[in-house]
Amino acid sequence: MGETLNLLPASYADFRARAERRLPRFLFDYIDGGSGAEVTLRRNTADWEAVQLVQKVLCDASKMDCSVELFGEKLAMPLVLAPVGMGGMTARRGEVQAKRAADAAGIPFCLSTVGVCSMEEVAKVSDRPFWFQLYMLKDRGVVQDILARAWDHGVRTLAFTIDLAVLGTRYRDIRNGMAGGLGAWGKLRAGPIDYGLHPRWVMDVGLRGRPHGLGNVAKYVAGTGSGNVANFMLWMAGQFDPSVTWKDIEWLRGIWKGNLVLKGVLDIDDARQSVAIGADGIIVSNHGGRQLDGVASSAAMLPRIADAVGDKTTVLVDGGIRTGQDLVRALALGAKAALIGRPWALALGAGGEAALARYLGLVKQDMRTALGLTGAIDARNVDRSVLLES
Repeated sequence: MGETLNLLPASYADFRARAERRLPRFLFDYIDGGSGAEVTLRRNTADWEAVQLVQKVLCDASKMDCSVELFGEKLAMPLVLAPVGMGGMTARRGEVQAKRAADAAGIPFCLSTVGVCSMEEVAKVSDRPFWFQLYMLKDRGVVQDILARAWDHGVRTLAFTIDLAVLGTRYRDIRNGMAGGLGAWGKLRAGPIDYGLHPRWVMDVGLRGRPHGLGNVAKYVAGTGSGNVANFMLWMAGQFDPSVTWKDIEWLRGIWKGNLVLKGVLDIDDARQSVAIGADGIIVSNHGGRQLDGVASSAAMLPRIADAVGDKTTVLVDGGIRTGQDLVRALALGAKAALIGRPWALALGAGGEAALARYLGLVKQDMRTALGLTGAIDARNVDRSVLLES
C-alpha cells in the first residue's frame, strides 16, 4: 500500500483509488456511484473505449493544437469541468480549488446550484468567466434571483439541467443514508470509525472547510435554520419541480439573456425541441448514469443527435469521459467539447488543486498523443475520418 501511494498518479483510475482511500465512504460513493445496478454508469465508459481510432503516421505532428472555440471563448482543450453537486466537499472549499485549476488549464468551470461554495466566492478566484448550472425550482422567484446574481458575477453561459424530474434510485446512497443523493444528512450511516479512518479529510474539510452548506441557496434557506446541513438538503428536495415542461424552458429562454445550454438530452426529438425553443447548446447526457439506469450511453447517442441537430446548435457531451483520447472520440462523433464531473471531483479528493491540475495536464497530453497519431493534428479538424469504420 505504501509503495503504491508513493507512485505518481498517471490515470483516472489512479486518482480514483487515492480518492477512495482519502474520502469517507458516504462521500466517495456519492461521487463515484450511479443509479440502480449501475449498468449505464459502466456503459458510459465502455462505449467510449469501444470507439476505435485510426492510426496514421508521417503527418507532421510538430504543430499540434488542442484548442477550440466555444461560445466565443478560446479553450486550451475541448473540456469543461461539469457541475457536481456537493463536489466541494471532496477538498477544502473545493469549488474554489477547482476553479483555480480550470483557470490554469485554460478551460471553463461550471458551478452547481448545489455546490458548497457560492457563486460570490467562486467569482473572487479570477476575472475569467465561469458557467453556472441551475435546476427549475418550484419558487420561480428564487430562480430569477439566482439568475440575476449569476449574471452580476459574470456568468454568461447557463447549463440548465432538464433530466431531474425525479431522482434516480441510487443504491449506494440509500445504503449510506443519502437516499436519492439529496436525503437528510442527519441519517448518514457514517460514524466515528469512518471518520477516524479518514483523518486528513476530517481536518481539511470537516474542520477547516466550513461552512458546509450549499452556498448558492443559503440566503433562501436561512429562515428554516441554515446552520444544519440537513435543512439545505430538505429545502432543495422540496424545491425540485416534477411538473416542468417545455413551456417552462421557453419562459427561461425569455428571461436569460446569456447562452442557454440544456443538460440532459438523450433523445433526438428532445434535441430538436431544444433547438426549437432557442437553446444555444445541448449537452448529450444521462446524468453520468445517476438517473435512469439501463438507458443508452452518451457515446452511443452523441452521433445520432449530432447528425440531427449539429448544424443548428452547439452539441456538447458528458458521461464517461476519462482521457484525452475520449476527447478526440467525442469531437469525432460530433461534439464541440466534452464535460467531466466525477474525474475532477475525485482528482480533487485525491489531493486537492495540485492533483486536479496534474490530472488535467495528463488529459491534455493524452489528447496531444491522440491527435498526433491519428493525423488530425488540429482539434478543430477532427471528424469521423479518425475513426475505424464499423
